[in-house]
Amino acid sequence: MAELYGDDFITITDEEGNEYELEVLSTLEYEGNSYVAVVPAQDDDSTEELEVSILKKVMEDGEEILVTIDDDDELDKVYEVMMDLLYEEEQSED
Repeated sequence: MAELYGDDFITITDEEGNEYELEVLSTLEYEGNSYVAVVPAQDDDSTEELEVSILKKVMEDGEEILVTIDDDDELDKVYEVMMDLLYEEEQSED
């Protein structure tokens, strides 16, 4: 797989058993919760625009899982902080 942003890849399985490989762009601790920004893992020759997803880490049955954020206010706040973080990291690399 291409390393478009970093070298941290994860595989998640949805409720129907389908597996997806994702590239982790960034992680964030915010208001006592952990979040990750991910994009679908892609090959170098892909020209598709990547859609960033933000998932929340939660404990379920003693196991850490990633879930979508259902609360729009929470998602908006986390998205803003996460994008600021990614932008700062990008600027520091230049």
